[in-house]
Amino acid sequence: MNQQTSRIGTLLLIFAAVAVLAIGIMMFGARFGLWDPVVGFGYIRNYMNPIAYALLAAGIAGFLSQIISRNRAGVVKSVIASLVALGLLAPMIYGKVKPSKRAPPIHDITTDTDNPPQFLVLDETRSGARNSLIYAGEKNAEIQRKAYPEIAPIQSSLAAPEAFTKALSVAEEKGWEIVAQDSNALRFEAIARTAVYAFIDDVVVVVTPVDNASRIDIRSVSRVGRSDKGVNAARISDFTNSFTQ
Repeated sequence: MNQQTSRIGTLLLIFAAVAVLAIGIMMFGARFGLWDPVVGFGYIRNYMNPIAYALLAAGIAGFLSQIISRNRAGVVKSVIASLVALGLLAPMIYGKVKPSKRAPPIHDITTDTDNPPQFLVLDETRSGARNSLIYAGEKNAEIQRKAYPEIAPIQSSLAAPEAFTKALSVAEEKGWEIVAQDSNALRFEAIARTAVYAFIDDVVVVVTPVDNASRIDIRSVSRVGRSDKGVNAARISDFTNSFTQ
C-alpha cells in the first residue's frame, strides 16, 4: 500500500513539472519560433488556469489519500504539487484581490503628440503587423495625455551627435534590434520584444539639435492589439530613465 501511495505522490510531482513546462512553453514559445506571440498569449488565456485548477484538485485529492494511508512522503509531494498549482493561479488570484488599472485602448505612444516621429524604413509590410504606423491623431493624443502625462521628450545637455550615439547605445543595451540608423539625420528605427510572449513593437528615435544641446523624441507602436496594456509607455519611460542617468 505504501508503495502505491508514494507512487501517487511521484505522479503528482510529474504532473506539476509538466504543467510548469507546458505553461513556460506557451509563454516563451514565440521566442523559439514555435508560433506567433498572439498564439502563445491565447494559449495562456485559454489553458493556464484550467491546467492549474486540475493540478490543484489532483494535489488536494492526493494529499487526502496520503493522509489516510499515513504516507509522509506522499503527503509532502502532494503539498508541493498543490503549492505549484497555487503559484500558477497566483496572477489570477492577485488580479481578483487587487484589480489593475485598466489600460487605455491605445497602442501608439510618443513623446511628441503634435508632431510624432515618423517611420521611414519600417512600413505596413512588416511581419505580423495588424496595426498601422499612421498616427491616429488628436484622439490618440488626448487618450495618451490623460493616461500617461509623464511621457515627454528628453531634454539633454549633450550636443545632438553625442545624444544620438548615447540613445543608440541605450537602445542596444535594452536589447532592441536596430533596423536602420542614420547618424546624419540623427534617427534610428528598431524592433523591441516584450519579455513574455515576445510581442513585437516598432520604435523610432529622433534627435533634434537645440542650440548646443538636444531633444530626443521616441515613438513606440505595437504590431498587434488594440490596447498595449501600458507596455509602450513603460518602454519609453524606461528608456528615458536610462538615458538621463
